[in-house]
Amino acid sequence: MADNPPLTDAVIVALARLVDDSQTEKREPTHYDLDLLFAQYHLAGGEQQGPGGRPVGKAKRIRGALNWAMVNNQKSGEAFVSALISNVQGKGGFRSQSSNYCGSEAIANIVATIANNGWDLSTDGNLAPRVLEAMKGRELTAALAAYADRARRGALDSPLLAGTAKDLLEATAAHVLVEKWGHYPSHSNFPTLLGQAFTALDWATPSNPVQDKEPVKMRVERAAYELGCALNALRTRKVLGMGGRGLIA
Repeated sequence: MADNPPLTDAVIVALARLVDDSQTEKREPTHYDLDLLFAQYHLAGGEQQGPGGRPVGKAKRIRGALNWAMVNNQKSGEAFVSALISNVQGKGGFRSQSSNYCGSEAIANIVATIANNGWDLSTDGNLAPRVLEAMKGRELTAALAAYADRARRGALDSPLLAGTAKDLLEATAAHVLVEKWGHYPSHSNFPTLLGQAFTALDWATPSNPVQDKEPVKMRVERAAYELGCALNALRTRKVLGMGGRGLIA
C-alpha cells in the first residue's frame, strides 16, 4: 500500500538508536553521509544545533530531522527511513563482523519496531512490506491498524486515499470473518463481504429495517456500510478511468 515504512515516534527512536555511536567508537554512516541524505530528502530544515551552535550527535540529528518531517514533510521522512536503513546495511551495520556493526540490541529493536508497523526488516538489513494475505490473527490486526493510522494521518497520497480506504475496509472485513467464522468467501463482491462482516459483528446494514426507538448506533452502522459501498464504487470508477490500474494491497 505504500513504498516506505510509516514514520512514527517509535520508528524515529529506534532509527536514531541504530546509528548512535556517542558511547562507542565512531562508525559509519558519518555526519557527512547524513548531510547528503538530509539534502536528498529535503530534511535539512529540521537540523538541530547544540548550545552555542556546537554540532550534535548523529542520534540527535536524526531525531530532530524526523520529528520535523512528521509535521512538515511526512513522505520525505518515510523515504529517508528506508534510505538510511539501506545506507547502514551497505556500510556493514547489520554484519556482526563489521567495524560498523550497530549491535544486536539496536538491530533487534529496529526490527521489532518496523514489524509493528506492517513491514519486515531482516537482521541482515533487508526491508520489505508485509503481505497482508500472509498474516493472520493479532499480527494482521496490528498491521491493519498501522495502515489505518497512516491513512488517517494523511501520509498516503491523496489521490490514492479513497482506494486505500476501500482496500483497508475489504481486508478488515475479511479478517473479521476469519476471526468470527473461521473463513471468508473469497469470491464475494465487496457489498456482500462487507455486509457479512457487519452481520458477524451484529451491526446494522440497510437490509435491517429501521425500528421505532432503535439505538442511535444502528443509524451510524447503516451509514458506515453505505459509506464503505460508496468508497468501493468510487474506487471502481477511478480504476476504470485509469485503464484498469488500481491499488494492490
